[in-house]
Amino acid sequence: MNPGRRKRRFAGMAAVAIAALLAAACSSSSAPPSSSGGTKVTGGTATWALPPSTTPNWIWPFTPITNYSVYNAQTFQWLMYRPLYMFGGNNSSISVNYPLSTANAPVYSNGGKTVTITMKGWKWSNGETVDASDVVFWLNMMEAEKANYAGYAPGTMPDNLVSFKGSGNTVTLQLDKAYSSYWFTYNQLAEITPMPAAWDVTKLGAAGGSGGCATDTAADKWAKCKAVYNFLVAQTKDTSTYASSPIWAVVDGPWKLSFFNTSGNVTFVPNPKYSGSPKPTLAQFKQVPYTDDSTEYTALKTNGIDVGYIPSADTPQKPAGSAVPATNPLGSGYTLQPLYSYGIFYYQPNFNNPTFGAVFKQLYIRQALQETVDQPGMDNAIYRGYSVPTSGGVPTVPTNQWTPSIQRENNGQGPYPFSVSNATSLLTSHGWSKVNGVMTCQKAGTGSGQCGAGIAKGTAFKFTLDWATGQASTQQQVAVYKSDASKAGIDINLVGQSFNTIIGESTPCKPGPKCTWDALMYGGWLFNGPGFQPTGEPLFQTGAGSNSGSYSNSQMDSLIGQTHTSSSLNVFHNYATYLAQQLPYIWMPNAYAIQAVNSKLHNVTFNSLDTLLPEYWYFTK
Repeated sequence: MNPGRRKRRFAGMAAVAIAALLAAACSSSSAPPSSSGGTKVTGGTATWALPPSTTPNWIWPFTPITNYSVYNAQTFQWLMYRPLYMFGGNNSSISVNYPLSTANAPVYSNGGKTVTITMKGWKWSNGETVDASDVVFWLNMMEAEKANYAGYAPGTMPDNLVSFKGSGNTVTLQLDKAYSSYWFTYNQLAEITPMPAAWDVTKLGAAGGSGGCATDTAADKWAKCKAVYNFLVAQTKDTSTYASSPIWAVVDGPWKLSFFNTSGNVTFVPNPKYSGSPKPTLAQFKQVPYTDDSTEYTALKTNGIDVGYIPSADTPQKPAGSAVPATNPLGSGYTLQPLYSYGIFYYQPNFNNPTFGAVFKQLYIRQALQETVDQPGMDNAIYRGYSVPTSGGVPTVPTNQWTPSIQRENNGQGPYPFSVSNATSLLTSHGWSKVNGVMTCQKAGTGSGQCGAGIAKGTAFKFTLDWATGQASTQQQVAVYKSDASKAGIDINLVGQSFNTIIGESTPCKPGPKCTWDALMYGGWLFNGPGFQPTGEPLFQTGAGSNSGSYSNSQMDSLIGQTHTSSSLNVFHNYATYLAQQLPYIWMPNAYAIQAVNSKLHNVTFNSLDTLLPEYWYFTK
């Protein structure tokens, strides 16, 4: 499984055409599974399996990179606190979902430099209106604490706002230049979650709005917002109070918490004041944690969970022409569906590591690391046919027009297909040779045939890869990679840690003795926020909050910037092609899950953005 953590275009017909192309390529709605076979029941409790070793641990939808994941955002926060704009739906769409959003579609004017947002007038559960001041509250917090928000990248929001104001149900943004309205909607406005006045406080029991962040300005250096931020962070870290805190009880989504513990057991009940549609039919929706995929599968086999997944090791080999197995290992008690991820999968090298960062900075090194990843072999032996290669920074599934042709080369492996011999030749041609089976730099320097800048003679090609535990397939994957890499003289030390532990250490760090991790593998990135168009600024731009490995390339920054102001597919493909060539990350297979759903639970779909909408679900008898 994977975190999810993750755009726009300026006024003009070209952008509208691109949006139409995306809708045609990626966003067709598919009907949910058949709801026939019984009488619809109001009520009931549906249970849903969390991926192993993952638990929600950040309730406030202003999330730092150390806590930014699908399991905190799409499958937890979004159920209670609706973003300004929702994406995906109870279908296969990866487009903005205006009916489920708290605001109407934005209007771009003044040559694309003015954005007007009209709120729908939904209500918070305390009776207050979800209005413009709640959006300004978020924007002010961004101004004050952008460095502590996972979606921030230099030059993007709030840096690109000249001014903003809210009155009643209308928010007006003045931009520093004309941007593609597609990008700005999908990757900038998509970041905003309206926040209620009840959160604009600095202590429990204080009157809503008394913190003053919603009306703060730069005149006091955002002091009021900083004080509110410190209070809300302290409340967020106190996970034991999530279900009892009056702060988090104020919701505008279809669900509210009734139970939460630090082990990951979560119970939601309907919010009777929800303004949107549909209203929940279920009486309760429960999330259940598991330590590993074998215990989760046992729960499925014993009818102990309504919605879960079949581990790769227990999935029959994929038949030709079908997305799901020919036989159902769980029998008639469950129906099976595929869950594709609109994302990329990888591990992140730490370019600022004081001992090995200089090695990772060499492109030929990253090429060698990529060419020892046997993605086709892993698909066959580990994932039984239920994966596709990752070949660059743009998802290849679902099929979309953003994917450049270079990523489809070599049967989808991109420009650096699996080849231990090529990897070995790359290293030996750059001054490395094996010493006791491990490649070691013999020719230090920056000239032809030498190891490269900052790499001392005698440096051994050894590093530690921290990987997320809990799934047998991941353990098998890293073991295969370690074995294949060793054939090229690359010595990888594997250290398994929980998913939450790994993303907790993923903060970008400055060069120095405290920047100790070598490489992190926690799954990958879904383009489901903070960006929904895969233009790359959250991950690959210099200084971006989610650029954990501190990758920096001025040409990459320039190409990313061009995608923000141009609607041309050629411009986007120039960026995506360069990214595939440069390997800021090392790509790993993109496996898709086979999900199992209780046969008496209906209207359950699996969106590739991981948009979770149990308000659509119902039981039959």
